[in-house]
Amino acid sequence: MTVFTARGSVLERRTPHEVLLIEPWGPHSVRVRARPGQAPEDTLPGALDLPVTARAATVTAHADGGARLVNGRLTVEADGDGSLRFLHTTTGRELLSDKRPYQGCPPARSYTPLVDGAHRIEQRFEGYDDERIHGLGQHLHGHFDQKGLVIDLVQGNTVVTIPFLHSSRGYGLLWNNPAMGRVELGRDATRWVAESAHQIDYWITAGDTPAQIMEAYAEATGRPPLLPEWAAGFWQSKLRYRTQDELLAVAREYKERGLPLSVIVCDFFHWTHMGDWDFDPADWPEPDAMIKELESLGVRLAVSIWPTVEADSRNHDALSDAGLLVGDIHGGLLTFPWPARGHGTDYQQMAYVDVTHPAARRHLWQQLSEHYRSLGVSAFWLDASEPDMPLELAARAVYSTGPGVQVSNLYGKLITRAVAEGLNEAGDERPLSLVRSAWAGSQRYGAALWSGDIQPTFESLAQQIRAGLNVAMSGIPWWNTDIGGFLGGDPTDPEYQELMVRWFQYGTFSPLMRLHGDRTPNHPTFSADMTGGPNEVWSYGDRAYPILAAHLRLRDRLRPCLLELSEQAHHTGAPVMRPLFFDFPEDTHAWNVDDQFLLGPDILVAPVTEAGARSRTVHLPAGARWTDTATGELHEGGTTLDAPAPLERVPVFVREGAAVADAFTEFRAGAARG
Repeated sequence: MTVFTARGSVLERRTPHEVLLIEPWGPHSVRVRARPGQAPEDTLPGALDLPVTARAATVTAHADGGARLVNGRLTVEADGDGSLRFLHTTTGRELLSDKRPYQGCPPARSYTPLVDGAHRIEQRFEGYDDERIHGLGQHLHGHFDQKGLVIDLVQGNTVVTIPFLHSSRGYGLLWNNPAMGRVELGRDATRWVAESAHQIDYWITAGDTPAQIMEAYAEATGRPPLLPEWAAGFWQSKLRYRTQDELLAVAREYKERGLPLSVIVCDFFHWTHMGDWDFDPADWPEPDAMIKELESLGVRLAVSIWPTVEADSRNHDALSDAGLLVGDIHGGLLTFPWPARGHGTDYQQMAYVDVTHPAARRHLWQQLSEHYRSLGVSAFWLDASEPDMPLELAARAVYSTGPGVQVSNLYGKLITRAVAEGLNEAGDERPLSLVRSAWAGSQRYGAALWSGDIQPTFESLAQQIRAGLNVAMSGIPWWNTDIGGFLGGDPTDPEYQELMVRWFQYGTFSPLMRLHGDRTPNHPTFSADMTGGPNEVWSYGDRAYPILAAHLRLRDRLRPCLLELSEQAHHTGAPVMRPLFFDFPEDTHAWNVDDQFLLGPDILVAPVTEAGARSRTVHLPAGARWTDTATGELHEGGTTLDAPAPLERVPVFVREGAAVADAFTEFRAGAARG
């Protein structure tokens, strides 16, 4: 008979086919690893690389071959056949269980050998009809509750894989595997699949509240650094400011108009060659003087960084010779065609920096430090950090840590790590990078995720609300969208102006507020000379401008609140933007609301996502009373009302007694200076 044995607080089960380990990993959590034919490895890439808190679990091995492990709120019952159940210690309620097999059903853990010695791996858990599942990164499928969906575990523009889910049953689960695959959230089972991997590795925690679950996840994968003060304000961007003079003219006009501006963004193709990571002196002749003038205006410069390198770049050969570029399973370097300066509409083959290699991360930071940081730049926009390539090409990649099919989901996290560690070494304890890709633990390196190249429509705006809430429940506190959408939008079109107003209102209460997009009239060809039309707050007509200006000033007054929320996120992992149930889990209706959100515990926001709408339904969570910031009227919680939503504002309510209510006084008085 095969039995579990206890090694201190670790349970181990060995059979000829599998070695299974169950060990405490944090106060109310366990880590489960299993590998076919041999002991699981400790050094495979993943998110659980931080020291864990002291373990005080109790372990009991039973005579029938089973065992029991109790670690705080979480109890694991292991049967003699290797199947596992996870229970709440106090109530005994089942939180999650391995799928109980029936005739013809594969076992809960299965391994299919591949020719290279790895396996296609599957882990099956029971499905529960009453379960709601949130998190899992950023996906624009339009759902907040993802029960019943299939989520691909791949990275892409607008798709961000973070394999952590929060369950309404009172647990959080991290699939600690960066391999390509999927998770199937079916009615009868949840199935995690890794297309190529060496072992099963997951972490599970129990919590009586969503806050407890998210705090345990932050403890296990890394707490976010404090938000830099400059990042809490308004970010101005467009595709793209082509020259130093053009960018400075915009910053000066914000100052002349008396409009708050914290950050202005220098987008891609400001370099001579892709992979130079430097300003092209033809268009940016005095970047040091530009940055000094921006500083005098109270504005930070953020610069776009891409991980792609063309052959003419001064860094290409050094990186290639050192083996620091991504390889191809067919031989040579992995490359993909992309526009390059000086080549018109002809594309050039681009290679990719292998940021899974520590030396590549150091080389990248050395370039950023020499050409940007030395001038005073500390804000980096890590664009196309999936990296940007078709999925079939991503599967061909060979990284220093393994084949792309096994490790490619890590890329966005590791390029963010390169910048964070460089900034830390330079004395900056609050690193923040705007990123288009992330993975479990990215928050540890100051990732500020945005939702990629999205459509400029009301439908897209509605998708962002749900995507942002799932990002919040994936452990990333700093998230934003291209206000107005990215892929087009005519600033002279009244219908688009309405969308811009509604999106700007949503952005005012987002963790980061950033205006960006490729507006019309834009450059007609896809080349290194591309640029979009006007995208400043005064670009959207006389009716929109005073509304946008008023919301800019409101955002400026909310900055102290955001910095306070940064402290909470840093210490507890609490998301800044959060679903209603996060603070009000006892309100059953709050679990059904997916088109409102809380900014911290005190501000309730109900965005408008329909053209022409001038009112909308708002649910006020039970357990507090809520003040309408537009009227000052106090409402009981646990009620649903029809709230006015004139074009000038969206419904916003503040918890009774909250100090942040003062930020809305001038806004309520209608002081919309323009």
